[in-house]
Parts: sequence; C-alpha cells; structure tokens
Amino acid sequence: MATRVTIVPGDGIGPEVIGAARRAIEATGVRIGWDRREIGAGAFARTGDPLPGASLDSIRANRVALKGPVETPPASGMRSLNLALRRTLDLYANVRPCRLYGGIPSLYGAVDIVVVRENTEGMYTGIELEMGTPGAEEVIRFIASTTGIVVPSDTGS
Repeated sequence: MATRVTIVPGDGIGPEVIGAARRAIEATGVRIGWDRREIGAGAFARTGDPLPGASLDSIRANRVALKGPVETPPASGMRSLNLALRRTLDLYANVRPCRLYGGIPSLYGAVDIVVVRENTEGMYTGIELEMGTPGAEEVIRFIASTTGIVVPSDTGS
C-alpha cells in the first residue's frame, strides 16, 4: 500500500526544488501516492485564496506534506503565508537536525545537533525589519535592555 503524501510545488523555484526532492524520495523505493495541491501565489491567482481549504484538508488527511517555497501575494491581505500555514495546522515546532556524514568534507570534526525552534508564538512574530532602519535599531535596543545581552548595532552607531 502506498503512503499518501500531499505535495505542494509552491511558487518561484518551488516546482524545481520539489521535483528534485520527489525524484530523490522515489529513488528510495518507498511507495508514495502523491496528492498534488496548491498553496501560494499560483493558488491565489487561480482561486482568489492563497491557502485553499482543499489543500489544508489534504494535508490534514494525509498527515504529511512536501511543500516548496511559497509567495505571499500582497493582495491576499496576509502578512505571511508560511506563518498562516503554521498557525492553521498548529505546526509549533521547526525541527532541524544537522549531522556530519563520513566522506563529506567539512571544516568541523564532529557535528550532530538538533535545533528546535518554536514557530507560532512568543518572539516569532513573522515581522521582518531591514538592517539599519529605525525599527531595527529599536528592536535591538529593546533586546539589549530586557535581556542584558550586548547586541551590536546593525548601523555601527
């Protein structure tokens, strides 16, 4: 029996990246039943919704998805499509393992760590500030004053 997986090619380089990832997965011999869905700018252009309910339903039903990069269309009214997807599906943890494999050149002798980042609450707000702007400086001052951590200024001032 094939494992059902929602596949979301995404926008921009997404289809190329997801195509390569799909070929790598299929090369393992694991039987996958791909359920292709859309999220992002392409979905918005075709349906008026960057996060279609049918795509969310597929991810919920299959409980696994392979998603490429997606663009948040400015006209959608969403601040961040990725953040909306995380919150909608309660994807609260971003787990990133990093391991050094034998035979692969590296500057380091041994690497075996897992970084876990909370994705939906607290300091992760989806707000991004350009370096050197007054807003970025304000955030840096706030972090320094509330944590005691010395944060170098991004403008050199």
